[in-house]
Amino acid sequence: MSTPAPDPGVYISPAQTHAEVRRIADGQIRMESKIDAILADQRDYRDTQTDHESRIRSLEAKVFMAMGAAPLLGAGGGAPLAQVLGR
Repeated sequence: MSTPAPDPGVYISPAQTHAEVRRIADGQIRMESKIDAILADQRDYRDTQTDHESRIRSLEAKVFMAMGAAPLLGAGGGAPLAQVLGR
């Protein structure tokens, strides 16, 4: 029986190694820029959400003030009307 020839292995040249490292680094740069864009969008969303919440709170305060003023105005306007109709 003959012995099998030893496996010569795989040779990767320095140029191939460098090209692969560059490809991975370029991919990482693209990922970082996409993550930065996502984070910027989130900051814009938070600013918009804060603005909307302040607008809604302002409108709610005005509605509650109007709800409180309506009975007073109704009662205040009803008294002179009752006097006019009572005559």
